[in-house]
Amino acid sequence: MDLNRVQMFAQVVEQGSFTKAAKVLGITKATVSRKIAELEADVGVQLLFRTTRALKLTEAGANYYNRVHHILSELQNAEDQLSASQQTIAGHLKIICPIELGQLYFGRVLAKFLKAYPQITIEAELTNRKVDVIAEGVDFNFQITEKPNEALQTYTLMNTPKVLMASPEYLNQHDTPQIPEDLSQHQCIRLSTPYVDNSWTLFNGEQWITVEPKSRLETNNITLVREAAIEGLGIATVPIIIGSAAIENGLLVPVLEDYPMKQSAVTMSMPQRIYLPRRYRVFIEFLYQSLFENWQDQIIDIPDFITVPAQGH
Repeated sequence: MDLNRVQMFAQVVEQGSFTKAAKVLGITKATVSRKIAELEADVGVQLLFRTTRALKLTEAGANYYNRVHHILSELQNAEDQLSASQQTIAGHLKIICPIELGQLYFGRVLAKFLKAYPQITIEAELTNRKVDVIAEGVDFNFQITEKPNEALQTYTLMNTPKVLMASPEYLNQHDTPQIPEDLSQHQCIRLSTPYVDNSWTLFNGEQWITVEPKSRLETNNITLVREAAIEGLGIATVPIIIGSAAIENGLLVPVLEDYPMKQSAVTMSMPQRIYLPRRYRVFIEFLYQSLFENWQDQIIDIPDFITVPAQGH
């Protein structure tokens, strides 16, 4: 049995096309098509209906996929169990992280981790796009989100309170809003991301109020939002972890602090696994030790195998 052909067939089914399967597998579409044709020829049964618009499983193909999908999962578990039992910690990690979080925090963490584990390699992509963890072979996906993917093993690392802020110059020119309704008279800088509710919703002590200020700038990058606010373009909603330095330096001023906004959270997601590969475990342990050094009292979810240091250490 050629397991490569079996894996290619499973990817074609899961991705819905030869093109997407080839991209995930890192090979050409022609290779995938040829291998599936060879598989069908060898078993003597058509597995896929091919049309110009989509692929569809034949009845035999559906039965075959259900069987091989289970077998491939068991093979992955066997590989994970073998990895978990090895003393030498080696291998590759593919990590996805929001651009701002990566720039502010992960550069040094990853460098220190790789110094500690010289036989591990890392591919880190900083992006704010929507990521398919399973299809893209991602090991760890970090997000700032309100809606974690329930199909993945997810840990909520910490909350990220959002604060309205603007430059002193802007507020001197346009007056400081006193209640949420005042925001409708101001220019806002709007963030647009796929994982977070980007509406401006504030709590007035009794109920949540959503306002829709005018906006001349919309972007998916929170650093750009912060910098445009510093320049005086308008009022922005910025996670405190991104805006605290600008506030401390007097470049931005919090607005409507008595009206809290809905919070997002920093999450870490990975594929569900029965056995945790050694490279996964040591990375998670290293990450949490770094988090404990900076934000121990703010961490929300901690895996069972992580040792929590005593406060003050």
